[in-house]
Amino acid sequence: MTVLVNLVFPIKSEKLDSFFSMMTETLKETRAFDGCISVKTYHEEGSSNVLLVEEWESFEKQKVYLNWRVETGLMDVLAEYVSGELSVKKYLPKENV
Repeated sequence: MTVLVNLVFPIKSEKLDSFFSMMTETLKETRAFDGCISVKTYHEEGSSNVLLVEEWESFEKQKVYLNWRVETGLMDVLAEYVSGELSVKKYLPKENV
């Protein structure tokens, strides 16, 4: 059973283009990480919010990935781009609905 993790990044409007450039490289590593099935990026119309929709084999594998990102300093890099608190939501599939 796969799971979804949605992350909303409130990006500083003046940093939006450089954020997308940085994330282009960053998400290549994410997509290659063990357990990652896919990552899609969306830009909210009329704002500088960015949504990542990640599909993972399990929440456990996504947690291993997140720990790796913390250990390798990505959260420190993101701090220069975000204008507020990151929102993270996790979803389980509902079969037969």
